[in-house]
Amino acid sequence: MSTTPAPKPEPVLPQWAQQLIGLYESNAANQFILFGNVNDELLLPVEAACTGSLSDFLIRVLLGRFDVVLSYDVGNGIRVEKGGETFATWPQLKQNPTLPKQPRPAVETLSHYFRYVSNLRRLNREKIQVACVVRSADLLAPSVQNSSDYDLSALAVLVRDWASDTAFTEHTLATFLLTENINDLHPLIANNPRAAQVKIPIPAAADLTPVLDVWNQSFPTALKAYAGKSNQLASQLAGATISSIESMLKTHEHTNESIRPETLTVLKKALVEKECSGLIEFIESRKSLDDLYGLTKVKEWLRQDIQLWNANDTNALPKGYLLCGPVGTGKTFLVQCLAGEAGVPVVKLKNFRDKWVGSTEGNLEKIFRLLQALGRCYVFIDEADQAIGRREGGEGDSGLSGRVYSMLAEEMGNSDSRGKIIWILASSRPDLIEVDLKRPGRVDVKIPLLPTTEAREGFDLIRMLCAKRGLAIEESLFPAIEARIPNLLTPGAAETLVTKIYRQVKTSNSTPSESLSASLADYQHPVPLQILEQQIRLAIDEATDMDFVPQAMRSTTSSKTSAPRKPDEEPVDQSRAK
Repeated sequence: MSTTPAPKPEPVLPQWAQQLIGLYESNAANQFILFGNVNDELLLPVEAACTGSLSDFLIRVLLGRFDVVLSYDVGNGIRVEKGGETFATWPQLKQNPTLPKQPRPAVETLSHYFRYVSNLRRLNREKIQVACVVRSADLLAPSVQNSSDYDLSALAVLVRDWASDTAFTEHTLATFLLTENINDLHPLIANNPRAAQVKIPIPAAADLTPVLDVWNQSFPTALKAYAGKSNQLASQLAGATISSIESMLKTHEHTNESIRPETLTVLKKALVEKECSGLIEFIESRKSLDDLYGLTKVKEWLRQDIQLWNANDTNALPKGYLLCGPVGTGKTFLVQCLAGEAGVPVVKLKNFRDKWVGSTEGNLEKIFRLLQALGRCYVFIDEADQAIGRREGGEGDSGLSGRVYSMLAEEMGNSDSRGKIIWILASSRPDLIEVDLKRPGRVDVKIPLLPTTEAREGFDLIRMLCAKRGLAIEESLFPAIEARIPNLLTPGAAETLVTKIYRQVKTSNSTPSESLSASLADYQHPVPLQILEQQIRLAIDEATDMDFVPQAMRSTTSSKTSAPRKPDEEPVDQSRAK
């Protein structure tokens, strides 16, 4: 008695592929700009092989019913991926069998073939389904600032016509343009409303799990510690690409090393930073909020937010923090302490600006994709008044500053990110940050970090920093030096002072107390007091909760003093003015 084998279950396609199919089958679009994680290996659900490139996925999975599938890139030129016999019947190919490789002739050749197939259908002679995959489309038609490059513009128009010319849209033609960043692509193509933009995301934990299940057999030594725990490893590796993970596993398997839980954080950090080409870095810290001096109300607030985050109660979580205060008040140090306390990644944006047209915007696209893939994380932008840009842009930057501001503002205001990404901006000049960027919904909590307000507080700060260096300052010394302890002492200034004390102790026979007394005798503020006071006023004016402000400073507001100087205005030396 024969039995009929059970049909194979339909493969579960990724969401982006389902979106693409829906757009094509509904005739909503026939040209697709695939951007994002396009250079990664992807899971091939209907193949024996576990992974393949995006081109493999398109050709072997999505385009199986097409008669002719072509591909093009500036390195290999035009290639026939499928349907070579059908393509060979094209009369023009018989006259000239050599396919051009240069961009403009190649695009013209592809357009001629698409028109030939369209004409066959109009004459009811033959119906040929054609698809074309253009790899690295940003190299074929890059974004340019010079609008007088007519040859490049003409090429972009030809590619755009594949999505808008009725000769192409009325028959079964599908074109796929692969580029990592939308902003790297020529605006005539990128801004074409008839072309659908489909984002290829960095794989989430759920996407990595089936791949790791297969790799348990391929890399048994490397994955020995995680045998049967693919879900756990996948959640820890979220944010890394499949290609980078596979490379890591191959290396460990070759050296007969097993990936250990205690080293996984370091490995993931290296993978992600390498993928982002130095655009970001992870802040690693063994400190906690207990290492912060004072700031009782601030630490209480931050710990409450961490508890809410751990409990998945995101309704009360802020979208972002603004840390403001004079230079040297420990804004970056607070972030380091928060990184150690929270137990979630803290990502610092590095110099994402580039001199090439479109590169800065492309860098930001790449960073945003990573942040969304990481899941929960803090994003730290130091010197935010300089890094973020201005709404109006700057002179001579061709509007780059305005575009950077717009992209960051949109990403920070993304309501889907609440509970996943918390932004931390730090600046000693918060007045230079656009008001729209500091509004609730982007930055909900503004925390002023301020210097000491009394001698006792300054003495305790110095004493604590000395103790960290093994220098003991007697409590009994305070009355004798109280009058000499500087007011408005910042942690940064105190750190410099303690370094001087330490140096004097090690290079002379003086005691720590003697060195402290001597150092205070000729102490001078590293930042002019007028600038320090101005930055204090700015920070207090920004505070969202007066509990963050010491009682002695709550009357220090700009409403009772002169307006802040302009960014390019030098502070006035009052002694000279007199």
